[in-house]
Amino acid sequence: MQGTVHTFDAATGSGTVLTDNGREITFGSAAFAASGLIHVRPGQRISLEMGATGITRIWIDGIGQGQRIR
Repeated sequence: MQGTVHTFDAATGSGTVLTDNGREITFGSAAFAASGLIHVRPGQRISLEMGATGITRIWIDGIGQGQRIR
């Protein structure tokens, strides 16, 4: 699933994402920590992984183990 960062609080590592179908979903510090990212900004496109309790991981396509930005 993909979406756009709507809000991000660097102090807590949490924020919200607007999915492509218009749903606003909150992500917590654990999901952000799993991303390996240092910061995200509102308006940035991200991919997200959903679990039973919500977003479990976020990432930017092309940034990850074995991936390159094209």
